[in-house]
Amino acid sequence: MTAPATHPAWLFDGSKIPDPLGYGQRAVEFLKVLRHPKSTAEGRRLQLADFQDQIVRRIYGPRHPDGRRKVRTVFILLPRGGRKTTLGAGLSLLHFIGPERVPGGLVLNAASDREQARIAFEEAAGICQEDPRIAGKLNFVSYRHRLEHPKSGTVLRAISSDAGRQHGLTPAFALLDELHIWPSRELFDVIRTGLTKTAESLLVIITTAGRGQENIAFDLYSYARKVALGEVEDEGFLPILFEAGPEEDWRDEAVWRRVNPGLDLGFPDIEGLRQLAREADERPADREAFKQLHLNVWLDHSAAPFVDGDTYDRGSAPVDLAAMKDHPCWLAVDLSSVRDLTVVLACWRLPDDALAVWPWFFCPADALRQRSERDRVPYTLWAEQGYITPTPGASVEYGAVEDKIRDLCDEFDVREIAFDPYLGQQMMTALGEDGLPVVAMRQGSLTMGPAIRDLEHAIIGGRLIHGGHPVLRWNFSNVVVETDRAGLQLFSKGKARDRIDGAVACAMAVSRAMVGDGGRSVYDDETARPEGLLIL
Repeated sequence: MTAPATHPAWLFDGSKIPDPLGYGQRAVEFLKVLRHPKSTAEGRRLQLADFQDQIVRRIYGPRHPDGRRKVRTVFILLPRGGRKTTLGAGLSLLHFIGPERVPGGLVLNAASDREQARIAFEEAAGICQEDPRIAGKLNFVSYRHRLEHPKSGTVLRAISSDAGRQHGLTPAFALLDELHIWPSRELFDVIRTGLTKTAESLLVIITTAGRGQENIAFDLYSYARKVALGEVEDEGFLPILFEAGPEEDWRDEAVWRRVNPGLDLGFPDIEGLRQLAREADERPADREAFKQLHLNVWLDHSAAPFVDGDTYDRGSAPVDLAAMKDHPCWLAVDLSSVRDLTVVLACWRLPDDALAVWPWFFCPADALRQRSERDRVPYTLWAEQGYITPTPGASVEYGAVEDKIRDLCDEFDVREIAFDPYLGQQMMTALGEDGLPVVAMRQGSLTMGPAIRDLEHAIIGGRLIHGGHPVLRWNFSNVVVETDRAGLQLFSKGKARDRIDGAVACAMAVSRAMVGDGGRSVYDDETARPEGLLIL
């Protein structure tokens, strides 16, 4: 499969990089004079791989006719183990003690927290200490994570995202490390605005891919892709993106080599990647971590997912509702508060241990378009297509939900209707009084832990058929899993605006269908149910 269009082919195809003033060559020569404490080269010289050499030349070589630098912001997406730290430390020293130094200038190494900020700083400090010619001219203020060059007045500092105490910074160069884990954009804004105070300043961001879209890293990554694809013209912004395409096979070692340009040179270790891939083949969370950290696939969820999209999509065969009349059915109801979706989900037990599910979603009709913009999903389109039923008013009309449940009980062989009684007690009472098979199923880990396990086994085992319902798929893509002290799992939302109601109802219905015996629950008598049992 061909590389994605964002791939920086110019690093490898022998492209000539403009260097009219020789500043690119000068930068490379400086870096190669440095000594690295872990280098195996003669004299412990810092070694630049060919792709690193090209990156340095591309940053510093191109110039405007008057000599001003063209590149002012660099965004490098490089997987874990790609020696980001060494490259970043070298560039910092280029501006601290090298030919890019500005007298009295401030060089910043910034990261999400103090421990992360220390990594690139200590790498730079270690390089300086390795060479007595350099170390003797510097002041090392280790406890403050600060290096000083008294002769020029230049300072190298490590800072973390305590942005409230960082206003007033005027850096000439800033290295931002692993931007994808920064908790907010505040420090970024402080540094970015500070750089504009200094002529010829340079911002370099070196990061691994992240998760979710609610962060500054994703904003910059999105912009970098637009520049790389030619959708935006910005010669001052240099995107260098090593990433796998969304359709590429994450197991393909050819993809690994393209995304990890140092792999054939020993960084990262190929055998280590192979071991991680073997383990990830059976564990969805590990697979997602492998894609993110080693193939730079930006994940659309903010934490470890319940199940990966490819595995879930294997169950997209159509669900023929007319044919479901011949099979026993279990319903689960997840009633919403004002903001969330309400869902009634049916699960039918089919021959050969297969399970078919289909949901009916409800949402308030008021401000439907505003909800679409807030949650960034096409509620209005889904409503037009019949995948969501809007009900009048600003909250879900429970009467419409109850009517749907009654209709389903008339149409199908419904064995149980599972509710979380937290919001469902009134509806449960009304349905129960009419003889419908209502059971209470609380949302605690003692109940949902086994249900989630049953659902996971059904999906991974290829037994769940869901018809590719788009709202249900969106719900599943939002699910992250939390584990309590007892090792039991609960569904959680990756972001506040995420909706997972359909996935919760699916776990409830699938679990009840897998243990159901065709009759009412053994826990029908509420007075006989001790706390903590599966159906409470």
